[in-house]
Amino acid sequence: MSLTTTPARAMTVEAPASLVRIAHLVYALHALGICIGAFGAATVLGTFLFGWPSIIAVILGYLKRGEARGTWLESHFGWQIRTFWFALLWALVVGLVSLPLTLVLIGFGTFALGLIVLGLWATYRVARGWLRLNAHRPMPG
Repeated sequence: MSLTTTPARAMTVEAPASLVRIAHLVYALHALGICIGAFGAATVLGTFLFGWPSIIAVILGYLKRGEARGTWLESHFGWQIRTFWFALLWALVVGLVSLPLTLVLIGFGTFALGLIVLGLWATYRVARGWLRLNAHRPMPG
């Protein structure tokens, strides 16, 4: 293993190529879930959270996170896992806020707007992480 210097972390251990491929696969599965939602009958956020590609991606992330400990990839697996769980948390918040507001019809708008914003946020997180992975750079703190 060699040491590399990166701006985000002073000294991080280089990760094995097989682990880098797994991180690419996790981003690809999340991106596939987003694309299925964008071009299918479902919502982007719905397929990101409940579609098989993203569920498999989160499981892979948890399985490989331990192997990545101490390498620059550790931040990527954490980023991928946090993206999924924060999207789920915010989707629940949007649903809980929007549900009572449906009584005055505003809830339908807040729900739709919330799902759109969260879908864009998830897309941003996957794209940003994948671009940094391609550059062999860890995710910031």
